[in-house]
Amino acid sequence: MFYKPKMKILGYKDDLSKVIGRKSIGYADAIKTVSDIIAKVKSDGDKALLQYAKDFDKSNITAIKVSQQEIDEAYAQVGQDFINALTQSKKNLEKVHKKQLEGIAKKWSVKVEPGIEVGERFTPIESVGCYVPGGLAPYPSTVLMTCIPAKIAGVKRIVVSSPPKIPPQVLAACKICQVDEVYQVGGAQAVAALAYGTETVRPVNKVVGPGNKFVTAAKMQCYGRIDIDMPAGPSEILVIADESANPDFIAWDVLAQAEHDPNAQCVLTTTSKDLAEKVFAIVEARSQELLRKDIVKKSMENIHAIIVKNLDEAVEFANDYAPEHLEVMAKNPEKIAGKIKNAGAIFIGEYAPVAAGDYASGGNHVLPTSGAAKYASQLNVRDFLKSTSTQKIERKGLEKIAKTIKTISRLEGLEAHGKSVEERLK
Repeated sequence: MFYKPKMKILGYKDDLSKVIGRKSIGYADAIKTVSDIIAKVKSDGDKALLQYAKDFDKSNITAIKVSQQEIDEAYAQVGQDFINALTQSKKNLEKVHKKQLEGIAKKWSVKVEPGIEVGERFTPIESVGCYVPGGLAPYPSTVLMTCIPAKIAGVKRIVVSSPPKIPPQVLAACKICQVDEVYQVGGAQAVAALAYGTETVRPVNKVVGPGNKFVTAAKMQCYGRIDIDMPAGPSEILVIADESANPDFIAWDVLAQAEHDPNAQCVLTTTSKDLAEKVFAIVEARSQELLRKDIVKKSMENIHAIIVKNLDEAVEFANDYAPEHLEVMAKNPEKIAGKIKNAGAIFIGEYAPVAAGDYASGGNHVLPTSGAAKYASQLNVRDFLKSTSTQKIERKGLEKIAKTIKTISRLEGLEAHGKSVEERLK
């Protein structure tokens, strides 16, 4: 069976460090460029944004904010089939994210001592900027994925920023999601504008959404001024499969990730070398049919198959790799999925392709990459809520803990802390 040599078949006992480590987004080398951009936006405001539109986007825009008339015209232009598709996707996303909100207590409290009640209450972030990438294609799905959980969480002001000139499909998605403001600003300068504001762009409290290494570097540098969701890296998929899996299904799911960008990583871990070879042969043949075949050709260097002795080894590898997307195609997929601790999103069974989660099933496609699933989660309603501690203390409660306060404050050399208690209990 022929398969392209740069797609590699490895054994579980081989050195897998390069697979697990994968190619990082490499935002460190973008920091200097991004620092200069942020400084320029802070000092020159709109003038800098318009100049960067010319320099980076080759666009001579004269207005930064997109008017409601332009949004309405775009909505009328895209066609009913596309509107219907966005509407179904929105409906399913709303069902999932409303259920998330149901699982979050609006407030709670516990009596820790007689006269001391400590609690927590949750309130939405007041303003959020959703970054929607430009580039090779429009991404209206990213509008839905970022704006809908924010809307359901109760965020009052939701802003979208995307490189000029924004495709009508993206503007139509903004209208469907009832976005408050749309700015045609891309790249690091968009993040800077959303963080610090300009004459036209009002600043926000948090920026979410995927982007290239310059967007990521800008988010990292502006963190503290604003909150961010997570650093974003190249897209990735890990498939766990046994000999019963359909090689055509796996191959097309691999190609679906490979067409994202040249650094996308696709890994198949399977008990069957024969299956791996069949998948590679199909990937090689079908890749020539794709519009983005040049991108797929480059990303083939990041396609690997790892042959495992059993599915327990596959699960062990998956938890170490911590993929953005994990598909399970085996005889008992739910049992295997139940053992996974580290994954951005798990797709269970042969009729659960990643593409379903990307567009229509209701799950969010803004996911942790590059192993961040070991500590991070998919974008969700909780990302748009913040919690505030509440402490209700009566005199009898303060009396109960006064000695503890004075003992610890004395040890730390903070005399006034103890005095603030003594004064109340005189």
